[in-house]
Amino acid sequence: MAAAPRSWLSLALSRGVVRRALAMVAIVGALLITINHGDALARGELDRTRVLKMALTLLVPYCVSTYSSVSALRSLQKSTEPR
Repeated sequence: MAAAPRSWLSLALSRGVVRRALAMVAIVGALLITINHGDALARGELDRTRVLKMALTLLVPYCVSTYSSVSALRSLQKSTEPR
């Protein structure tokens, strides 16, 4: 008997998916923050609103990577299910 497919949330919180998403945050998030906020940071303009915007900027690559990874894993699960 085959194992039951893992839920979306279970896959999203799995070690490999989280590790991959955090790597994307480190690379893509840093690049996006530099592009979108670099000039303000260079001038020392760091307030609560900017920090919130930077956090949201980091959230985007995390969510995109997680969604993409989970979608790929679920697709793989479906393709290996017995028919």
